[in-house]
Amino acid sequence: MTDTDPITLRRVMGHFATGVTVVATRHLGGGMCGLTANAFTSLSLSPPLVLVCVDRSSLTFPCIQASGRFAASVLSAEQHQASVRFAERHEGKFDGIPHRMGTAGMPILEGSLAHLDCEVEAEYPGGDHVILVARVTDAGSRDGLPLVFFRGGYTTIAEPVVNEEPE
Repeated sequence: MTDTDPITLRRVMGHFATGVTVVATRHLGGGMCGLTANAFTSLSLSPPLVLVCVDRSSLTFPCIQASGRFAASVLSAEQHQASVRFAERHEGKFDGIPHRMGTAGMPILEGSLAHLDCEVEAEYPGGDHVILVARVTDAGSRDGLPLVFFRGGYTTIAEPVVNEEPE
């Protein structure tokens, strides 16, 4: 049996619509770094845990390792330019991007639909990525429509259908 090639896998996985986050931290020198991540999900409600997959070669990964903390900003439909900016590999990603510091001192993008302050609890190998499990120490949200990544591009959703809260 042979593995699926990366190009095919990327194309096929593009059919799975995802939300878009910017995962950001501060490095020991006080500067900020961040990246766009769509491999982000809730893992547990008790304890409150999330999971994010980060490319091992990203400039942000060593910053997250060093600080042990990050904030995830769940992007709104209006923030596709921020997603593009944080997906690029360069310094100064926060230049001109409105942001504030969360309760743990990690950068949160202004205008995001939700934010989560997180403390890394575990790190697991995942091929060319690292799987980070993090405890959520603070979170908040607002109304609005999400930025959605689908088939290599950005879109949003129609007004969401409201379901009853699960028990």
